[in-house]
Amino acid sequence: MPRRSNPAPRRRAQRPKDVLHGPGGAPGDAFRCLGCRLEVPLAAPGTAHRNHCPHCLTSRHVDHRVPGDRAADCGGRMRALCLTTRQNGEWLLVHQCLACGELSTNRTAGDDNARALVRLAVRPLADTSRPVRALLTL
Repeated sequence: MPRRSNPAPRRRAQRPKDVLHGPGGAPGDAFRCLGCRLEVPLAAPGTAHRNHCPHCLTSRHVDHRVPGDRAADCGGRMRALCLTTRQNGEWLLVHQCLACGELSTNRTAGDDNARALVRLAVRPLADTSRPVRALLTL
């Protein structure tokens, strides 16, 4: 029985993607994370203006003074440094822009990765340059 030679596989044309931009360049309903490159929906439980990835907590420098104003010119990648809390117990992420160095806080969302949040919360305890007793007395 003769062997059949497989023809070279044909490459399909890439499908048009309208996830990031709607018709006419209008903003879509999701954005791509600068850290892990996953698509992140704009709708977030617990906050009205999502600007960080719920998976890796990376953000983008888009807001200037008011959350949701999207007035920052930088657009740089912001990494999550630590967590802080408000008087009412709400957790806030502290981000630092890797391009301009500006610090900002973002509310955590209900669908944020709990493991990543806890990893940030216990980071000071893993630092061997500071005595753990001193941190626990704070």
